[in-house]
Amino acid sequence: MISATACYRSRRQTVLPTTQTREVTDEAGRQVRLPQKIDRIVSLAPNLTEIVYAVGAGDRLVGRTSYCDYPPAAEAVAEVGDTMQPSVERIIALKPQIVLISTASQLETFAKQLDEQRIAVYVTNPNSVDQILSSIETLGELFGTGEQAKQVAADLRRRTQAVESAVVNQPRIKVFYQISDEPLYTIGREAFLTDLIRRAGGVSVTADVPTAFPRYSDEAALASQPDAIILPTGGSVGNANSTAVPALRNSPAVRNNRVYKINDDILARPGPRLFEGLEQLARALHPEAFK
Repeated sequence: MISATACYRSRRQTVLPTTQTREVTDEAGRQVRLPQKIDRIVSLAPNLTEIVYAVGAGDRLVGRTSYCDYPPAAEAVAEVGDTMQPSVERIIALKPQIVLISTASQLETFAKQLDEQRIAVYVTNPNSVDQILSSIETLGELFGTGEQAKQVAADLRRRTQAVESAVVNQPRIKVFYQISDEPLYTIGREAFLTDLIRRAGGVSVTADVPTAFPRYSDEAALASQPDAIILPTGGSVGNANSTAVPALRNSPAVRNNRVYKINDDILARPGPRLFEGLEQLARALHPEAFK
């Protein structure tokens, strides 16, 4: 929800407008004051960098992490470190009006240092496909490119509905999503990927596990008996996570050759390219529905 206000200053009894600002609520429930017109953006997550470009504000991106490699134009933007340990000094030197982060994990440290420089921190934390689409529309609104953002979101909704219509009459496939093998991590109740699997015609065998990305035991994996295993690999993680963990090697998924490798960059980033991941996931789980 956005409410517009204005800051004014007095000079010889004449009130003149200075920077027009507004107060918004970010996805962490924080009140954030932003300029009405945002010209300088720093993104601390690859999915947010992709959204900034998709909604038509890429020319205002002045800083990004070393992981922000898409679209190719982003690689010409100044680096501020990696996602988990960005350089606050570099961020401040770029004089951004807004810093975008994807979770609240480092919020306390960032907020204190950036608040002292009057730099706003805006948090996104989508837990479902609908929330990702809402994030795209909201960021477009913040950047003054709301119409383009709405068009992007509308196209992604159309693609989502096409997938759901194709698999609606297919039997649900029990899926294990392996984020990493050593140690074993998977997705839980709060992960947007749990919703993505459901929309692709599957059901995550770890859908009831608390938190978004829990560490998982070999014993629990052995007991899960999935019919399909998804390995996000081949993108930013290279060849890592390209083999199912030993605990799953006697599962129906492995015995029936239903282990699918999908580029991690289109599954792990909750932005516009995630919907390409949705389409690939649905085709892997239900190839007969797309003939």
